[in-house]
This record gives sequence, structure tokens and C-alpha cells, in this order.
Amino acid sequence: MKSPAAHAFALVLILLVTSSRAADWTQFRGAGGLGVSDEKNLPLKWSSDENVVWKSPLPGPGSSCPTVVGGRIYLTCYSGYGLEPNSGDQKDLRRHLLCFDRGTGSVLWSREFEPKLPEHNYEGEGSYQGYSASTPVSDGERLYVFFGKSGVFCFDLQGSEIWHTSVGDGMHHWGSGTSPVLFGNLLLVNASVESGSLVALDKLTGKEVWRAGGINSAWDTPLVVEGKQGTEVVVSTPKRLFSFDPRDGKPLWNAEGIDRYICPSVVSHGDVVYAIGGGHTSLAVRIGGSGDVTSSHTVWKQNKGSNVSSPVYLDGHLYWASDSGGFVCCQNADTGETVFQERLEPAPGNIWSSALLADGKLYFVSQHAGTYVVAAKPKFEQLAHNVFADDDSRANATPAVSNGQLFLRTDRNLYCIGKK
Repeated sequence: MKSPAAHAFALVLILLVTSSRAADWTQFRGAGGLGVSDEKNLPLKWSSDENVVWKSPLPGPGSSCPTVVGGRIYLTCYSGYGLEPNSGDQKDLRRHLLCFDRGTGSVLWSREFEPKLPEHNYEGEGSYQGYSASTPVSDGERLYVFFGKSGVFCFDLQGSEIWHTSVGDGMHHWGSGTSPVLFGNLLLVNASVESGSLVALDKLTGKEVWRAGGINSAWDTPLVVEGKQGTEVVVSTPKRLFSFDPRDGKPLWNAEGIDRYICPSVVSHGDVVYAIGGGHTSLAVRIGGSGDVTSSHTVWKQNKGSNVSSPVYLDGHLYWASDSGGFVCCQNADTGETVFQERLEPAPGNIWSSALLADGKLYFVSQHAGTYVVAAKPKFEQLAHNVFADDDSRANATPAVSNGQLFLRTDRNLYCIGKK
């Protein structure tokens, strides 16, 4: 039998580990992929010379979000091609994986990758997001990075490659933009562009465990949901919302979904998943059941939504920003009815990053007009508008949250925002 002191020591260790993990931001949109953090005392206002702990220049642009693991931050970028429309040579394209010291912003190590060519051309709609849009995910021991047709990579946290595998050779003129997620010993990848499928890889070896087809024109990151009947992985596609058993890829249920292409990721609360997407549509579906559950499990469907930015859920409401309309929308999560739709000031232009909910605030990062902070309540109140006067580069990424600080990337810099 362990002594009381041993029990106390074990409890302290558990609390320390739990606290450390709680401070990490290990995947796209944080824990569970829901875009929600329970941290407090986060910054409300910042500028080029206010509340910036450090900024670190990047080797090139990207739309991926920072991943925070322990005392390190991981981020992807690209360089050499795709910096200006209709210019450059694809053979010069390089992708980068960088590891930063969380406290100082200094680069601890970096890796450079040659792409599998040809890639989509950086022109017209092909210049929307570039060649580094997938956010890395970590299990605390390894880092998993997805570069579209160039494949999925696994590294240890010191930057040594463990494995590399392909999930398909397809490409699209909009590029590849989904982020991998972890479920137990599986890495789940929405390879809609690359092979029209949802693929599960063994996270230790990279070997394919299962593959589910029919995932087309979908740029959303899969959502793992715990239901009363077991765990599901839900993916939104044009016309249909699909659920699979994440252990073996077995189809569980499907329902009528968003009418057109899909970029926003699904979120959930309780036994309901919420999807928004192309054609400005939103809907709510109860998980569970089997086969076509459209008539039995659809809670509501409304003609309102965002083409790009993903929503967040809080206290019976959904919040999201329009991709180009310049407004924030609050919906009643039980009915889908609009509670408010208000414009941000000054006009934000495009907002392609997803909503972040933290510390009673909603953070919306626009491409070129800075970050807007709105009160997280069903009555509109804009709290702040924050701009880096010396950085006018594009911003498409959602901030990461860790230990009272925000980590925000633009095409030019990675920023640590908060108290020094």
C-alpha cells in the first residue's frame, strides 16, 4: 500500500501534467476542434507597440495556425512560389516546418520540404490560401503535418522525421486546406482534394488502417464527437453530412447537409452537431442513429451561414463571422433563428479565419483589417479593434491560446500577444 505522502506526490504530478496539457493548443481550433478556450485574463487590446511580448519573422506566408506543445510552438509556411499571382516558378516552391521557443520566439529548428509537383497554379482563385493551410496536430510526443498531395509527415518534437506517407495525388485550384486530427492511435485526415476520402492512418507507423470514400469538395477538418452510442467522426460535404465509426471507418449515419462546397468545420454541443457552409446555409443535426437520418434527426436548417469561417458554441448560441459581408451573426442553437446580425467597424473586408471563444470574448481575425474583439453574449458589443501598423500582410489563421497569451500569425510574422 502506498503511503499518504506517495499518494500526495502522485496527485501533485497528475495536477502538474493536467495543468501543462490544459495550457497546450495541440490542434486546429484547440481542444476538440471547437475553437474554445477556458483560459482567463487574455489580452483585449494590442498594437505594434502594445501588449506584444515578441514577434518572430517567418520565411514565407501560410494559412495554418500555430500549435503549442509545452514550451514550443510549431508552425508551417511556404516560400519560393505563390508570393504574387501569375509570377514565379513552381520548381522553386518550398514548404517549411518551424519550431519556436514559446518564451522568446526564437527559432529552435526548422525543416524544409520540396513539393510533389505539379501543384495548383497561384493565380485567380488558386491564390486564395497558398500552399501551407493545414495546421499541425500533436499527441505531446509526435507532430503530424499534412501537405496535401505531398503527403502526411510524422516528426518527433526535435524535428526528426519518423514516417511519411501519401493519402492521394489529387489537387484542386483552391489548394488543400484540411487539418489532421487524432483519435486514439489513429490519425484522421480529410483527403477530399487528394483522393475524395477520409483516411485513418496508424499514428505510429503511417500505415493506412481504413478509408471511407465519397468525401468531395470538402475543405473542413473532421470533428470527433462523443455520443451516447459511442464515438463518431463527422465530416460535412456538399449535400450530405456524414458520420463514421472512427475505429474502422464504418458509415454510421448521414443527413441532408449544406448545398454547396464546404470550408467551415463542424462544431458540437451535447448530442447535436452544427454545420455552416457555402451558399450561406446553417443546420443542426442530432448524432446517433443509422442510415439517412434527415427526417428523424435534423433539428433545424436556416438560410444563413458563412462560406469560410467556422462557428463556436456558447450557452445555447452559435457565433460566427461572415466571410465577406463584414458582420458577426449570433444564432439560437435550439432553433437556428438569428439573435443578432451586426456589422464590425471599421469594415473588416474578408474574414477567413475561424472564430475563437476565450475569456468571455470572441476574436475574429480579418485578412487585412486587423483583429476584432466582440463580447461573447447574445447582445452585440464590439470591444476592440486591433491592428499592427507595421504589418499589412494577409492573416487567414485563427489564433492559438496558451497560458494567458494569444499566438497569432500573419503572412509575415508570428506574434505572442499578452502580458510580458
